[in-house]
Amino acid sequence: MEENPKAKTPVLRRLLRYTLLYKYRITAALLVLCLAVGAELAGPYLMKTMIDRHIGSIALPWKHFGAAAGAGLPAEVKRIEFEGDVYVRSDWMNAYLESRSWESNPFSEGADARVVQLGRGMYVLQTPPGEELVWTLEREAEAGGLAVLKGTAQNGSVQELSARKLTTGESARFYQHDIMPAFGLLGIYIALLFTGSLLHFAQSYTLQSTALRMIRRMRIDLMTHIQKMPVRYFDNTPIGQVVSRIANDTEAVRDLFISFMATFVVSLITLLGIYIALFILDVRLALLTLLFLPLFAVVMTVHLKYTKKYVSVMRARLSDMNAMISESIAVMPIIQAFRQEKNRMEEFDALNQDRYINNIRNMRVFSLSSRNFTGLVGALFTACIVWYFGGQSLQSAISFGVFYAFIDYLGRFFQPIIGIFDQLMNAQRAIVSSEKVFQLLDEDTAEAAHAPSEPEEVKRPEGRVVFDKVTFGYKPGEPVLRNISFEASKGETVALVGHTGSGKSSIMNLLLGFYEPTDGHIRIDDRDIREISKQSLRKHMGIVLQDPFLFAGDIKFNVSLYNKNITAEQVRQALADVGAAGFIEQLPGGYDEPVVERGSTLSAGQRQLISFARALAFDPAILILDEATASIDSETEGLIQEALRVVSQGRTTFIIAHRLSTIREADLILVLHRGEIVERGTHEELMQRGGRYYHMYQLQAGGADGTATSAAIQAHG
Repeated sequence: MEENPKAKTPVLRRLLRYTLLYKYRITAALLVLCLAVGAELAGPYLMKTMIDRHIGSIALPWKHFGAAAGAGLPAEVKRIEFEGDVYVRSDWMNAYLESRSWESNPFSEGADARVVQLGRGMYVLQTPPGEELVWTLEREAEAGGLAVLKGTAQNGSVQELSARKLTTGESARFYQHDIMPAFGLLGIYIALLFTGSLLHFAQSYTLQSTALRMIRRMRIDLMTHIQKMPVRYFDNTPIGQVVSRIANDTEAVRDLFISFMATFVVSLITLLGIYIALFILDVRLALLTLLFLPLFAVVMTVHLKYTKKYVSVMRARLSDMNAMISESIAVMPIIQAFRQEKNRMEEFDALNQDRYINNIRNMRVFSLSSRNFTGLVGALFTACIVWYFGGQSLQSAISFGVFYAFIDYLGRFFQPIIGIFDQLMNAQRAIVSSEKVFQLLDEDTAEAAHAPSEPEEVKRPEGRVVFDKVTFGYKPGEPVLRNISFEASKGETVALVGHTGSGKSSIMNLLLGFYEPTDGHIRIDDRDIREISKQSLRKHMGIVLQDPFLFAGDIKFNVSLYNKNITAEQVRQALADVGAAGFIEQLPGGYDEPVVERGSTLSAGQRQLISFARALAFDPAILILDEATASIDSETEGLIQEALRVVSQGRTTFIIAHRLSTIREADLILVLHRGEIVERGTHEELMQRGGRYYHMYQLQAGGADGTATSAAIQAHG
């Protein structure tokens, strides 16, 4: 078999194709995300600005002027008036001088001064020495009084100076030009917090709703695909596994989209924004944090390597458990009748235990390599930063505002790393599930390579069916049909009889297009059915199976099956034609009586009658009855036989029957044995011939010597 080229396409690339279907929504969401991250990360920088420029700036050098000298200062220069003197901060002076670079310096006559904060007190030093000193409190004083401060230089020399201790109101006066700008920055910070929250909500809602749309599209693709797949696939695949692919695995893929877009993308953009902010603040500290990237990359690689095998086993066991549960529920009466509950529980427990063990191993790796590792590294690094830049070195290395902002950004830096680690397990599980989903999508469909992929509008066929030397086998080299040739004209009834395994149902499966013949041709109205799309082929066919299936709904729905062209009156007429109107009208809901799944509240004969009515309501050109009367009592069989004489007029009918009394009126009877047609003709012709059909009929009719009849059948074999 030629390898499907889609199977070679990487899973992530195929997932990207689904993502690109909504590229505009995702692009808009990512733009909103960038704005949200920008608004969020601007906060610490605003706080740094407020600390350095307005709160901590009081520690900058000051100039002290007497009343007369202060009055001569330019009017636009900011100043603080205190006890009749004027104080001007160095940054205010520098701002004025930069704008008046051509003028002389009006501040040259001022004396040096400092405002020092020690503990909870503020002190004014009016005549400090020129060099930078580290101040400590030598003798405290009441507010408004003189205290003694001790200043220590870098060379170890010590000086003592008197300092005026400020009252609370006096301290506020030195901040009078910084209060409104500080509150302004604080207001912007709060506004950015609200803006960031709204933007995060918008991007999160957009991304997650987009992920749901992708999964909805994927599930539609899966359902569309499996309805085109050959029946052969479902013969060899547990139904629970298919259900698991569509329900559980697509849900895991949804987690991948949400994890990737709502966590990975958000985290990467956040990390990028944090690094930009860190490099703006301090290049040295930013370069240190770059060392974390290869460290975490190695840990994530190891994490993925060891967890992939565990996740694969977990998903496989979940699929096996779903298949087993589905099978057990479907055959629960058989399990209970043969007392197999204990054996089934042991099988289920083995699957469940294997999944549990691999889940524990996966969680062990996750616990060691995720939040704990990241949190430990983050805490140690933060402690090192505080230790290295704390104390005296803080004064000469970086400003307090930069230090605050860096610690804030550092705390934010580890949050997206932890988020990525937390979602790695979901992403790993989703990748494995995606592989399973795409394996199902890669399965060949029932459409032949040269047949049209879309349903075509075909007129109702006359119903002339020709099998021309058809050979077929479910497995290569093991044919179940050999050289089958016959013709059924419009309005004829063709019956297929033979022992179990003779090939009767296989002929009908080929006619319905469920399988492709290995050799030979099947034609309807002189057109090979391989040239017709499967939906168009079956549009004008009706089938009644031995085990009828009723859908959850009411009786009326089970006949019309969403076909808007079938009216309520046509439903009633079809039910009346097959003799079902009598028992339906006696039900409490009549034609609107609810039917549970598989119609288990109705008898086998009643379900079969409704199934007959369903086939007749669609008015097919070709009607197939596969052991359709096997579950019907003799009285009901008589009603159906009468209805079939009416509905068979003008349509080609195929009947597969073990009960030979139901096919006496057939225009052609084909007797099959081991995949070959061994006899053909009408009932009278075959009875006169005295061959296999004759002996089968005599055996069912209860001939005088059933043993001799059975021996004769074996002899003809």
